[in-house]
Amino acid sequence: MRNLVVLALLACFIALSAQVCAQEDSEAAKIRALELQLTDSYKQRQVEQLASLLDEDFVITFEDGSTLSKTGYVSFMASPSDHVEAAEMTDMKIRVHRTTAVVTGAYHETGATKDQPYDYHDRFTDIWIKKNGKWKLAASHYAVPAKP
Repeated sequence: MRNLVVLALLACFIALSAQVCAQEDSEAAKIRALELQLTDSYKQRQVEQLASLLDEDFVITFEDGSTLSKTGYVSFMASPSDHVEAAEMTDMKIRVHRTTAVVTGAYHETGATKDQPYDYHDRFTDIWIKKNGKWKLAASHYAVPAKP
């Protein structure tokens, strides 16, 4: 009898774990879609779309250690002196912890600033938070990868 109870509890635990994993996978898929939307908004200079994805307390840290708030980043992003030709994320890993998601990956961007071409290769970390049922980007950090 005791073995039957243990097996029943184990089966319930496995079923509950599978359901939690499916929910986390669903949330991770949402975050992946938001990351792609964010990158596309940045590349296409869709200021309102990009701003709608950022939390009011958003902060970004660039490779040189400088930081910008949401307002500063949106203004920077809308600068007519910059032109983004390509922006892509690879090696994305998404970890969802209830109302927080951590995304890490590689970022590659090409374009021109004041008619001078650039080609950036970075690693990034994005922190998303879920507020009132919606995911918002709270923080971004970009770093130049170490050379092997």
